[in-house]
Amino acid sequence: MSQPYTPGEQIPGFHARSAVNPRFAFDTLAGRWVMVLVPGSLAEAGKAAAVAAMIGRWPEHLTVAQAIQLVIGTDPEDECAGRLADGAARRVLWDDDGAARQALRAMAPDGTLREGWLLLDPTLRVFATWPLAAGAEAMATLAALPDPGAHAGVVMHAPVLIVPRVFEPAFCRRLIALYEAQGGGESGFMRDVGGKTVGILDGRHKRRKDAVIEDEALQAQIRARVSARLLPQIRRAFQFNPTRIERYIVACYDEADRGFFAPHRDNTTRGTAHRRFAVTINLNTGEYEGGELCFPEYGPQTYVAPAGGAVVFSCSLLHEARPVTKGVRYASLPFLYDEDAAKVRAENLRFLASHGEPPGAQATAG
Repeated sequence: MSQPYTPGEQIPGFHARSAVNPRFAFDTLAGRWVMVLVPGSLAEAGKAAAVAAMIGRWPEHLTVAQAIQLVIGTDPEDECAGRLADGAARRVLWDDDGAARQALRAMAPDGTLREGWLLLDPTLRVFATWPLAAGAEAMATLAALPDPGAHAGVVMHAPVLIVPRVFEPAFCRRLIALYEAQGGGESGFMRDVGGKTVGILDGRHKRRKDAVIEDEALQAQIRARVSARLLPQIRRAFQFNPTRIERYIVACYDEADRGFFAPHRDNTTRGTAHRRFAVTINLNTGEYEGGELCFPEYGPQTYVAPAGGAVVFSCSLLHEARPVTKGVRYASLPFLYDEDAAKVRAENLRFLASHGEPPGAQATAG
């Protein structure tokens, strides 16, 4: 129980149940204006109609990419009675364990629920707050706001590092040839389910195929290039010394299935909490269209490394790989971490549904 938020404060991440996801990650909504409503129970006579009228004032000119309503359901009877439901620009999260109320500071010191509205900017920082009855004012404020990409008043850039010439052209072609000869398997993503970190395949969230590099000599050649050509730049830019590399793969995003990876973070499960930096080394930039990296919290700008070059960024950043619309995109996608993170990884192996070591997960990066 703490004081209500003031403008500029960051809302921490939390998970809650949605209509289609038992563990929806709140922080994946970043990159747009988010109007949060904590209505309390709607069982009181006339309250459901009053709240519906305020929700109905949602500015019609806003697309889902620009703004979304997030309603926090706290009364199970509201769900049973159908008093709250998803809409075109509205998502309802059911706060079964109180995580949402805690993150939103929705509980007063006396234990009562703080009903009201919180408007969050695209980085999920508080922009403004209102009591429940002031829904019309909240909606009017939202309607007058600029496009989310202009919310700061200046052009924003994601804190990423682009480093050219990590892999030479011949080495890029060698890795592409490996994929074409070996083929790739469907690539999923990690989610914590029932106390374990498990792999999930869901084409609505990610479409990519990966070829795992098993050859230890080739793994060593990748490490040598990363160590000599990339790590010094990471140390300079981020004052971080990676010593370990996880994952040796060639990833393929194909126009045939509009290969993409929806907004996500790379370190949000117990099995991935050790990851510190993600690296995207493009192998054939210029031979496909689409496939750019985007960091929604920092605006609509996209980032593309030249062929053989790398984009490096913190695993805690929300990011997406835009759909490939023409051709085939190939990339090498390792994760980097250090000795302290290696201890985290070793401790969390017990939470993996399978304890098998990813190829090269314990290799020294430099």
